[in-house]
Amino acid sequence: MRFSEVVHWLFKCLKGGSAAISPRVHRGKMAVVLEKSYIEICGFERESLLRFRQITLNLGVGLHFGGVKYADSAGGFSYEDSGKLLSVTSNRFIHWSTSGDTVQFVEQSLDTNLLNNSVRLHIPNCLLLPGGVCIQETLNNVIILIVTSQSVHRLVLPHPTRMYRSDLVTELQMQSIFTDIGKLNLNEPAHSYVLPFAQAVPASAPSTSAAWISHQGEAVFALASPSGSITAVTLPAHDQDGTVSIQELKQSSMMQRLAGWMPTAIRGDQSIPDLAISLAVHQLEDDTFIFALCQDHKLRMWSFKHQMCLLVTDMLEYMPAGRGEVKASPALAHKLRLFFSSSTGLCLAIYLAVPKRSQFCVLQLVASENNRYSLDHISTLFTTQETLVDFVLTASDIWAVWLDNDDQTVVKYISFEHSTTGMWNQVFVQPSPEEEVHVGEDQDPRIYKRGTERYSDLSWEELKKEVTVTVENELQGSVTEYEFCQEDYRLLQVEFWSKFYACCLQYQDVLSTPLALHISPATAMVCVLKKGFVSFLLPCFAVDHLYLSSDEYLFSEEETPIAEDSNLSRDVLQLVQCLRMVSESLPEDMAYEMDKALEDLLSPEKVSEKVLEGLLASDNENVIQDILNKLQDISNPTVAINTLLRELDLEADAETDTRPTGQSLRVRISLSQLYGSSVAASLICQAVCQTAMTRTLLCRDLLILQQLYLRNGDNVSRHTQFGGLLFVSYVHSLISWGSSCKPNPNADLQHLSVLELSDSSTPTSMLNPPTVVELFYQNVARKAIMSQMLSQQDVEGSQAMLHWPQMISSVLTLLCQFLWPSNPSFLFPECLMVNCQYAQLQEYVWLVGPWCQVNVGSYRFVLGHCYLASGEGQKALQCFQEAAAEVDKEEFLMKLTGSDEEAATATAPRLLYYNKVLRLLEDIGLPELVINLATLAISEAANDERSQAALWTRIFKHHLDLGHNSQAYEALTQNPDSSRQLDCLRQLVVVLCERAQLRDLVQFLFVNLHDEVVSIIESRARAVDLMTHNYYELLYAFHINRHNYRKAGTVMFEYGMRLGREVRTLRGLQKQVNCYLAALNCLRLVHPDYAWIVQPSSGAAVSI
Repeated sequence: MRFSEVVHWLFKCLKGGSAAISPRVHRGKMAVVLEKSYIEICGFERESLLRFRQITLNLGVGLHFGGVKYADSAGGFSYEDSGKLLSVTSNRFIHWSTSGDTVQFVEQSLDTNLLNNSVRLHIPNCLLLPGGVCIQETLNNVIILIVTSQSVHRLVLPHPTRMYRSDLVTELQMQSIFTDIGKLNLNEPAHSYVLPFAQAVPASAPSTSAAWISHQGEAVFALASPSGSITAVTLPAHDQDGTVSIQELKQSSMMQRLAGWMPTAIRGDQSIPDLAISLAVHQLEDDTFIFALCQDHKLRMWSFKHQMCLLVTDMLEYMPAGRGEVKASPALAHKLRLFFSSSTGLCLAIYLAVPKRSQFCVLQLVASENNRYSLDHISTLFTTQETLVDFVLTASDIWAVWLDNDDQTVVKYISFEHSTTGMWNQVFVQPSPEEEVHVGEDQDPRIYKRGTERYSDLSWEELKKEVTVTVENELQGSVTEYEFCQEDYRLLQVEFWSKFYACCLQYQDVLSTPLALHISPATAMVCVLKKGFVSFLLPCFAVDHLYLSSDEYLFSEEETPIAEDSNLSRDVLQLVQCLRMVSESLPEDMAYEMDKALEDLLSPEKVSEKVLEGLLASDNENVIQDILNKLQDISNPTVAINTLLRELDLEADAETDTRPTGQSLRVRISLSQLYGSSVAASLICQAVCQTAMTRTLLCRDLLILQQLYLRNGDNVSRHTQFGGLLFVSYVHSLISWGSSCKPNPNADLQHLSVLELSDSSTPTSMLNPPTVVELFYQNVARKAIMSQMLSQQDVEGSQAMLHWPQMISSVLTLLCQFLWPSNPSFLFPECLMVNCQYAQLQEYVWLVGPWCQVNVGSYRFVLGHCYLASGEGQKALQCFQEAAAEVDKEEFLMKLTGSDEEAATATAPRLLYYNKVLRLLEDIGLPELVINLATLAISEAANDERSQAALWTRIFKHHLDLGHNSQAYEALTQNPDSSRQLDCLRQLVVVLCERAQLRDLVQFLFVNLHDEVVSIIESRARAVDLMTHNYYELLYAFHINRHNYRKAGTVMFEYGMRLGREVRTLRGLQKQVNCYLAALNCLRLVHPDYAWIVQPSSGAAVSI
């Protein structure tokens, strides 16, 4: 395998790894939602590039335009009903990217996994134009319009609502609209048209384009010619016959009337300054406006219906200074965007790309009488960023993505109406991974760090093996000497693995290049479309916003929603600034010590004290003194710290009742699918991971800061705050662990039915979840979260809208609450147990045990289950016994016992618990442990005769199975239930006879059970074959052993008579003689007055 191919594979894992390098994201309890900043979470593609279906559309055209190239571009389309819960298109969108003569489409849904959802269309020699892809939906179809340098195309695909008979879709997977795209004949005139002027000589390349579907169903393509004109190509409606029309919009309306539609080559009135560099289209009921931003810095508005220019505006008029200098040079990077709503009308945003003075102008189109239009100025917004990639205008904001001087992605947004300071709001983007990885002398250079995303075609272990073999082959191929020392070989390893890592970073840099922004009008979901994947922007919450903000933003804050009191707000801001200073001054080795303290359950309090000592010893720049000076400005540090702790603590009594709440079947099915796709699961769980990582670092810095307070003589409520802070630190570190812990795909579920846990914990089908948190979200948490979020709403009546910032914030908060180890619902450990993730669950309990004093019994129970899975029965039994003390106190254990059929009786909870564990031990096959636990349980059932009888029966059964005949007999005699005792006695007799252990049976005393034993043996003797079973001889021995000779004689006499009737052979006659002799012998031992027996007969008993 080639080196480059392995780099491609490994990148699928490094993408997830890079997300784990630096923390970002989310908030405290469900109270403080702060849509003031956002955090980027990468929604990595689970499919490899090879999964794109390749379609080649060969139009037979050659390459023109003298090697003209267009920049890669991207865009997105959201369905009109994507914000409606009960729609088949809920949370569904399409995004595309172009490169050269190739465009690739991906349809994604956050609710359902879509099949056949990606396609790559290659049109040889036809370069995709900027703005060259447009997607619109009609009642029955989704129509994709494509504009290239030499052709235009229309793809008519079925609308999702027409692919299913109703919105009630119950499948876990759905077909994408691209499923049958291969069946289209794209060379047909209805789908493709080659531009005739593109084939002319000399040909000129269009600079930009736009496309739309008219109200009559026609496909209209507008291309900006280098000569300054706008050419409109109109294809008839796809279901109607017609001819293609080509029209040309030119600057002068008078010339338009005089010259008609003269070709550009004949007419020479257009000049290069008129060249449109950005086009946008807005449709009215009876007309279409085409807006063109041109190289001469002017905005022109054309009426497509009347074929005339209605408005020309010089955009330099909106520049405060330097107009002359700007006007002298042509505009090359200006951009134009539109937004329309019924409330605001049509708004335009124009980006004027001017070195060091770039600005956005927001204008509103105003119509007057006689088809006259003007533009009202709404706002001008300035930016210091240089290279704008794309921007989007919404009803209230401008969102923009740039590349800075280091080619790093920068995303920001601003309200163009309410921003008083002109300060852009932050988006915390994914940081680039470290350019170098330090390899210690004691470390293997083959450093593997698993991220949150996995490559679907290869397991992690297979990928590591493939990478290792490839790099080692490269190393071996470069070696010319046959012998060299181990140190030299290690240096070679470091060199080649560093080279490999650098290749991976280069690959990642390319695929991480931003191309566009997409904002769903229906859900307000913001996506950054990159060259290799899509990332989503999630709202940041108050505490994370403060901690992550750069100094520029942090020092501009005047208040925080964390606290309503203004003085407290200032204290919190000062405190966060101190935390930032601690974080920036902390060396890497000290940060590592703090991290290890949490991971290894060391004392973070002691480690933070040690770290502070190290900071003080190496503080050459007086950073600690600066922090102390700033701490003096905090008037009430105790309250400020407690305020932060309150936001960090997500503990809540999250409701877990997922039973129907009166909602219709349609609503319940929609809720069951909401945010259920693998893309949504990966996105949400990555966000949880970054939330936990961010807050772990915040807690780390707060621990060091508190140590500084203590060292400075301020007690700061030491015990209370240290206890709460340590707990929160451990919890967020634990959630981080779960967000990177890989589950075991080979789960053995055969013993789970015994526990009879709720449906919410039943394992469901999910293909290889990359982490246990994602496993939990898909199998358990999502259903509980959605039910809790929407159970109290009239979803069907109000047609609930899925507003992305609110919905995702609530989902993340509730998921964190369900992951909180002190949550009484105990859903996360239960899910691990039900899905047989025993190694992960055992580590989880080990991490939780020393500091979490809630659900102690439940943790002991699941740990016992882990021990059972690993074959450590005695340890398991000890855990089960320890858990019994908490049975009537903890929700999980009460649910465990309450699901038993005996719950309706007056049986004590602890006895129900023991019964459940006993059944588990029996199912696994551990009779010794069953006996031990049942013996212990008997002491709990002193006043419950029914439970005692069941326990003694269990003890008897397992002693008998183990061959402990004496102990089985003892258990039988202790049973207080006569019917159960008789059943056990019958079983004892039969089993001992089958085992030929007759001596034990004869020698047992059977106090108060003598007649029952005799009756059982007699019935068996009379019911079985005489030549194969010796029950008569057993009964004879039984009576002889008790000196009851008359009874013994009677048994042998009956035996002899039956032999005479039933076994008429020589052997039968011999046995009959022996029986009669034994009977006579017994009678001789009896007093003469009683030396008689009653002869059994078929008719009547005759005394002889």
